[in-house]
Amino acid sequence: MNFAFSEDQAELRRTVRAFLEAKSPSAEVRQLMDTTDGYDPAVWNQMGAEMGLQGLHIPEEYGGQGFSFVELAIVLEEMGRVLLCAPFFSTVVLAANAILNVGSDADKKALLPGIASGETKATLAFTEPNGKWDASGIEMQATSDNGNWTLSGEKMFVVDGHVADVIVVVARTAGSSGTDGISFFAVDGNAAGLTRTALATMDQTRKQARLEFSNVVATPLGDAGQGWAALSKTLDQAAVAIANEGVGGAQFVLDMSVEYAKVRVQFGRPIGSFQAIKHKCADMLLEVESGKSAAYYAAWAAAEDNEELPVVAALAKAYVSDAYFHCAAENIQIHGGIGFTWEHDAHLYFKRAKSSEIFLGDATYHRELLAQRIGI
Repeated sequence: MNFAFSEDQAELRRTVRAFLEAKSPSAEVRQLMDTTDGYDPAVWNQMGAEMGLQGLHIPEEYGGQGFSFVELAIVLEEMGRVLLCAPFFSTVVLAANAILNVGSDADKKALLPGIASGETKATLAFTEPNGKWDASGIEMQATSDNGNWTLSGEKMFVVDGHVADVIVVVARTAGSSGTDGISFFAVDGNAAGLTRTALATMDQTRKQARLEFSNVVATPLGDAGQGWAALSKTLDQAAVAIANEGVGGAQFVLDMSVEYAKVRVQFGRPIGSFQAIKHKCADMLLEVESGKSAAYYAAWAAAEDNEELPVVAALAKAYVSDAYFHCAAENIQIHGGIGFTWEHDAHLYFKRAKSSEIFLGDATYHRELLAQRIGI
């Protein structure tokens, strides 16, 4: 059995890493964090027109390149390594996968080519002010009048919701509860009755917004009221994606720690020669490598649409959430006084690690999911 990446996949990693290192140095990340939109349109266009990253795993019949979720995971890992500020996760992981999972062929032909080319920025509006990640948290009402649908309610923590051209909204039909009545809709980002407000968050490398809907006209995707299975799969895929992104960040902070431990001298010796520092780095290495194993296996399961996906998605999200946050915190400790300054890059990764830990549900939530899915 071969658990290694192929040469083509390794070349993809090298190409994407070179591009991202040139386009997303920490100085650029800090600059984009301070902007409202939170991304560079020129770089976004390059990612689409020159690199084809937005359409990487979208099937060729819908304008994409037709690669698998494994290739997408490689790209996400490299993006996590540099904290890329761009609406990639929201557009490609959340919105595109939701459309692929729930949409009819006509829906896919209408929406996916624009996403694949980079012309369309999109997102998935799922969570609400109650902060829940399961079906019970969906309270937004979808109303039909002779087949014409409108949405009313509020969505919170919508990733890149303030800049999305298309918003895939999850709502429920009147009178439904639990997993029944869950429906998907496509909404124009500039639709009448839609108010979008950018949120001030701890991690400004991944922008979020509050969306308020007041009788907003919406186009149904797939069969109304039958969307829970597609939503559950989309969230599992997103959990796998955030895990792979997380191991990229965790590897980077490990590398940062080891490099600093080699050059920082105390008492006439590099601090890496002291047992306390060596043990911290060794523990971080164990967590990073274990996290990669979980995330890579989950990416394979997503690529194969394997029946194990719900289990390994929860496992990978839970483990990497803890591992990345612990590594990011240890990185600050190893850097000592300079690591505690806001100007140091260690804090950028610490904030991303914390926001990724909570995003899509924290480790405790996913451990509970894992327990339920294996019948405990």
